[in-house]
Amino acid sequence: MPIILALDQGTTSSRAIAFDVAGTILASAQREFTQHYPRAGWVEHDAREVWHTQREVAVEAIDAAGVDADDVAAIGITNQRETTVLWDRRTGEPLHNAIVWQDRRTSDFCDRLRADGHLETIQGKTGLVIDAYFSASKLRWLLDHVSDARGRAERGELAFGTIDTWLLWNLTGGRVHATDVTNASRTMLYNIHEGRWDDDLLALMEIPPSVLPEVRPSSHTYAETDSGVLGRSIPVAGIAGDQQAALFGQACYERGQAKNTYGTGCFMLMNIGEQPIQSKNQLLTTIAWQVGAQPEFALEGSVFIGGAVVQWLRDGLGIVQSAAQIEALAASVTDTGGVYLVPAFAGLGAPHWDQYARGTITGITRGTTAAHLARAALEGIAFQVADVLEVMQRDSGIAISEFRADGGAAANNLMLQFQADILGVPVSRPRVTETTALGAAYLAGLAVGFWSDREQIAAHREVDRIFEPQMPADAAAHRRARWAEALQRARDWEEHSTIRVREIG
Repeated sequence: MPIILALDQGTTSSRAIAFDVAGTILASAQREFTQHYPRAGWVEHDAREVWHTQREVAVEAIDAAGVDADDVAAIGITNQRETTVLWDRRTGEPLHNAIVWQDRRTSDFCDRLRADGHLETIQGKTGLVIDAYFSASKLRWLLDHVSDARGRAERGELAFGTIDTWLLWNLTGGRVHATDVTNASRTMLYNIHEGRWDDDLLALMEIPPSVLPEVRPSSHTYAETDSGVLGRSIPVAGIAGDQQAALFGQACYERGQAKNTYGTGCFMLMNIGEQPIQSKNQLLTTIAWQVGAQPEFALEGSVFIGGAVVQWLRDGLGIVQSAAQIEALAASVTDTGGVYLVPAFAGLGAPHWDQYARGTITGITRGTTAAHLARAALEGIAFQVADVLEVMQRDSGIAISEFRADGGAAANNLMLQFQADILGVPVSRPRVTETTALGAAYLAGLAVGFWSDREQIAAHREVDRIFEPQMPADAAAHRRARWAEALQRARDWEEHSTIRVREIG
């Protein structure tokens, strides 16, 4: 039985999932890898460990599916975006640990870019705001801080890539140095209007063009794997960054369709068609995918802390023993008792982009219990998502009629019901919630004829549950207004604190 193998390389683990022609999961394998925190705000991965774990789970998933490598029609790759690797072209050895998308070591450099007036230029070319989140400043840091890296890069000895490029390089035995348009569009170096690496941005960031990968469509036969990697040569035929892959896996193929992935953070994308729209509300304009000659675009809003707030309740406060207990605890009270929890532990993402915000709990009384905090934490996730969707509809001029949800935290019924209530639109959860891997599989399968077209793929989407709004509109508006007040109290906290300390000193 032929299958498509999706390699889903995430921030904390490597996974591989085997899909059949109906988009059903036949088998999966997963392996965590080490997180490195060399300094406060710095996050790194050993790129070699990332590759080794990804190869191991690929073999395990093929075996668990009861097939062999001859039955794998194609491989699709989806990856944590923006994470940056720099390696030796001759040996294939990384020069340094990969710098992860969460890493904030280049924040000061990004502040200088903004202060020097480069925001409009960069946003106009790339669709992105200036932030340490993206790859360009991470690559520049590696070139400046690894011994002789800049000189070697200028001599053409080094290769840069996001994780998809690193995996493709290793899968092909170092023969192919390429990425897809979705990952390229997250570097802050790629001109999404002209479809090329931008010379002006490369000069601004002091990046030698020789380190850059070739950019190709998302659904495209890149190459065949080296026969020694998985036992035979297999086409690598699809690549997309994780959130774009989830949008594709959710079958959001029509302009105005939107999804949100509820993971450690929350990532919302809306399909805006073949013409990019520059956001007026600090959302990102990104390439959604390219199937054929024409790229399609999406608006994106990122919430830094989603399911991570539940991990904090478990690990930091000990309120629950496992993340699965949070729903029952939150459901043991009918409301939050007036408590609002703003989980700005690492600042605020879209649409606020406030790196100085910090987590805040307001409305606590003597009657506040752990259950009220649990419910406020879940509602805080939904409020942040609602903030993003509000400005996304404003930017696009599209009022959505349905909202699609996926990711691990989407299993929480209480949260998704509140999400529907606060949005005032139905929230749809698919039966297969592994939409990131599914999207990578679909992109690869289209390239090799495993699936004929997007209509065939869309017909496979099965809904697990639709959450219909139940809260009266005036009650939802009141809750949103109170949330906005709580949010304001979290804004600029660290900056004001630093200023005040200096005044006292």
